[in-house]
Order: sequence, then C-alpha cells, then structure tokens
Amino acid sequence: MSSKRAIVILNRGSGRQDGDQAENTIRSAFARHGITAEFIHIDKRNDPASAAREALSWGQGIIAVAGGDGTISGVSSAMVGHDRPLGIIPQGTFNYFARSIGIPENLEGAVDVIAAGESRPVHVATINGETFLNNASIGAYPAILKTREGIYRRWGRSRIAAYWSVIKALMDFRTSLKLTIVVDGKETQLRTPLVFAVNNAFQLDQMGLDGQDCIARGDMVLLVAPDTYRFGLLRHAVALATGRAKHHTDYEMLCGSEIEIRMKQRKRYVARDGEIAVMRGPYQLTRASSPIHIFVPSTTGKTVR
Repeated sequence: MSSKRAIVILNRGSGRQDGDQAENTIRSAFARHGITAEFIHIDKRNDPASAAREALSWGQGIIAVAGGDGTISGVSSAMVGHDRPLGIIPQGTFNYFARSIGIPENLEGAVDVIAAGESRPVHVATINGETFLNNASIGAYPAILKTREGIYRRWGRSRIAAYWSVIKALMDFRTSLKLTIVVDGKETQLRTPLVFAVNNAFQLDQMGLDGQDCIARGDMVLLVAPDTYRFGLLRHAVALATGRAKHHTDYEMLCGSEIEIRMKQRKRYVARDGEIAVMRGPYQLTRASSPIHIFVPSTTGKTVR
C-alpha cells in the first residue's frame, strides 16, 4: 500500500469497546503497517454522510469507516460516484455488510484487509435516492429498531438483546398498511404490517430465505409479511429469526429492479440498514447508478453479495 495515511470515520457509540479503546486499537493496527491513522468522529453535529464528505475533502489517504451497518451505509451514500475505495471496520451487532464480503469482524483483521489494498466494486440500492447496503423497510421493523435502542441503552449491545427487542416490539404492534406495490410495472394491492426490501444475498441466506438468485440477476427482493394479528406476526418473526420461515406461509416474495410503494400516509418512518428516518412517499427503490469501491480480502473473488 503506497499511501501512508488513513482517514478513519469513527462512530464511538458502535460496538462493545469503549470509544477511546476502539480508536487506540485502530490506530495501533494501522501503525503496524506503517500507516498513520487520523480520525473524524460521528456525533450529533456530524452525521456519517457529512463525515464522509469531510474525509474526501482532506485530500490523499485511505478512507475507512468504523461502525455498524447503519454508519457504514451513511458513509457509503457519500462515496457513490467516487473511485476512491472505502475501508470497512465492522463495529455493529450483526455486521451483515462486512460479513457478506468476507471482512473479519475483529478490528485488527479488518485493518489488515484495508492495508493490503485490494478493492472491488459493490452495487448498492436506494430508496427515494437514499442509499442502503443491506435492507430498507416500512412498518413493523422501524418500530422494532426504536425498541431495540431502548434495550441497548439498558442492557448493552448484543444479538440476544436485538432478538428480544423483536419480541417486545411486536407484542405491542397493531398497524396494518394498505399498500399499492409496483414491481417492474406490475401492480399489486395488499395489506401488510411490514415490507422489507433486501439487497444482500448473504443476509437472505443467513435468515434461511429464498431470493439469492434474484440478487444475482441484479434485482432486489421485497419481502411482504402476512396481514395477521400481533401473535401471528410474532410467530412469523420467530420463524424468520430461527431460519424456519416458509414462502407463502410466513412471507411473500417479490423480485424486481424497479419497485414503487404507495400508501395514503404522506410520511412514515423508514429503516435503512438499522437507522430510522421519516421519509415522504411514494417510495421508489432501485439500484444506485454507480457502485462503491470497497477494500476486500484477496480471497473474496466475484461471489454474489
């Protein structure tokens, strides 16, 4: 690696390590490769996309992001259209994006991948122009994420806490959405408590779901939950979490390159890679026009992500 400088965008609130500890570990890991790490912190005044634009303005150097899928997604949104590769240092709960391209979940291993300097283009998707790497959803899932943050604050971040937040949120969830969904020009009307768009074949595989062939063709998968009472919704969620979900029983699957979701409500909470924001409909989902470039292990190859 010719560059001797790394600009690391760090979410100090991600992961199980203390923020100072994570920063020191990352700094030491880069130093082993003769690379000096400089940091841009994400906080209330500096969101991931703004931090990425700041990093791009700093001039030469490796750009890397340390955080969970939501942080990585926000940084990636500012990297679309740029040829500069992005280094990933996973610090989240599930780390679906990093795992999907073979990046180690430990800090030192992830920095080793970045220092090796090998990169590949990775296609991302958008909802109303906003980037997501793994998934975007409307309905019950944003409610789950709100509940999860409260549980994390009380009990700490873990996958067990994340699964418990699903149960807790769905026990109280009662909203059913009346939607018109248009997939590649074909219109369907339905009621559902949840629509979940996926752009990551690895995540589908981890959940035991169909659709990897859809992703391989360059399309997206849209999962639609059955319109059922809350205990029925909880039963379907448990089936998904345990990898036992059945097509046509626990979910319906739509596949296409251009997806539009319409509903009467003008605005709703939308979750993108674990982050929640209010977004105005209708909701247009598509692949981004340009890929982002990601540092990957040399053994990754061209497998479907």
